[in-house]
Amino acid sequence: MSGDRRLKGLVRPYVVTDGRSHPSRNTFDLVTLVSAMPDRPLAGLSPERRRIVELCLLGALSVAEVAGHLRLPVSVTKVLLGDLVDSGHIMTRAAVPRTPQPDSQLLREVLHGLRARL
Repeated sequence: MSGDRRLKGLVRPYVVTDGRSHPSRNTFDLVTLVSAMPDRPLAGLSPERRRIVELCLLGALSVAEVAGHLRLPVSVTKVLLGDLVDSGHIMTRAAVPRTPQPDSQLLREVLHGLRARL
């Protein structure tokens, strides 16, 4: 066994998800924001699920950030997040969409209008 393989976790991802490969809901994007519910007890949660809740108690994180902190694939993280949403430990919301850029012609007209008044 090479040194790299020894450094990797010994637990396979499907063990972490109880053998499931799909989340209970398919509403998570990489930029979906995850927040923890502070009043929910952590007893009975697996170490990975408990870590997600603890991370998100400090502030909202994206799905990609949660996966990075856990060093788990995003697909595995989504399964865990789906479980935590179902149990009420976390809530998620879509990231704020970017606003469209204003029309440059409109900005020029506003600028000309302001200059005309001065």
